Order: sequence, then structure tokens, then C-alpha cells
Amino acid sequence: MSTARTEHWESVYTTKGEQDVSWFQESPDISLELIKLASRGAKASLIDIGGGASRLVDALLDKGGFDISVLDLSSSALEAAKSRIGSRAAEIDWIVADITEWHPSRRYDVWHDRAAFHFLTEPDDQAAYAVALSQALRPGGAAIIGTFAPDGPEKCSGLPVMRHDASSIGALLGDGFSLEDSRRHDHATPWGSVQKFQFSAFRKRG
Repeated sequence: MSTARTEHWESVYTTKGEQDVSWFQESPDISLELIKLASRGAKASLIDIGGGASRLVDALLDKGGFDISVLDLSSSALEAAKSRIGSRAAEIDWIVADITEWHPSRRYDVWHDRAAFHFLTEPDDQAAYAVALSQALRPGGAAIIGTFAPDGPEKCSGLPVMRHDASSIGALLGDGFSLEDSRRHDHATPWGSVQKFQFSAFRKRG
């Protein structure tokens, strides 16, 4: 696991409150909408990449019908989510791992990533991410990836990011995936500024 990456995110989640980070969402509406479309209304297994202390897991538990895994390289972030969720945390598969080094032990129907992939600025890390995604997603499964848009911020949490659109993500994933949805999203931070995001949904062929 990347020591520098791990140390950075452990520091973030041990020194800042939930609403002290720009990516906080009270309700992850756009993710929920895309997950509903991706799963086609059926019960689905889903992995949330870089889920951290996100409230997406709460919303999915409330809806029911999902087999949920949450992956993050910060154990402190996952512990914060577990504490918030309480006894329902036992229903979730919590995975502490660096996505660029992770080898999935099972396959999922839906891969969801809001604001993790754009922190991977090196080609080797991006390629490793794509390999993990392909290995983890079953044929016919869907990958939802949200990143800063081309006109979004150039940095986040003191780190450089790689801004994307559907074309740049699709090029990385390759011909084994087809684009199903792409949309813009203006995310309002807890302190009122707006960050330009894009969300793209791909279907794995086969």
C-alpha cells in the first residue's frame, strides 16, 4: 500500500470533521440515481471505491436490496462510517486497501467511485485502477465514475488531481466497456463554493 497516500488520508480523516472536507454530501442524490439506472432496479452487489466516510452506504442500506462493500485506504475513514451507521455496519464488507494494489476476491454488479479516481495522476496508477475494475466487475456489470470535470478544480485536499470527461475515462477502460450515461454535476461544498464534476457510467461487455 502506498505509504504516502495512506498517511495523507489518515491525517485528513483523523484531523477533520465530516463537514470540514469539500467532498461532503448530506445526500448523494446523483450517485443514487445512477446506481438505480445501472442496477436496472434489481438487487445488486455494489462496491464503493474510496467510500471513506461517505453517506452513500447509509442511503443504500435505507433503500435495501444491495450487497454492499466499501473500499478505502484509510482505516480511520471506514471506522468513522462504521461508528455513524452503528449496528448496521455488520451488514457491510469493509475493505482497507489501496485500489492500485487491490486484487478483488469476488465480482460485483456495480462499481461506484465518486472522487477517488481523479487523485490518480500517474499512468501506472490509472492502469492498475482499470485492471482492478475489470477484474472486480462481472460481465454486464456497470461502472459509475465521478471525477472533477475538465473545468473543475486542479487540486483537492492539497493534492493534484487529473480532471476527466467520459472520453478520457472510456479510453482508459478500453473497448471492453461501453458508455451508457454521462452528465455534469455542480457540487456545493459545505462552505458554499461550487466544484464542477462529471459522472460517467459504463457497461462491461459480455
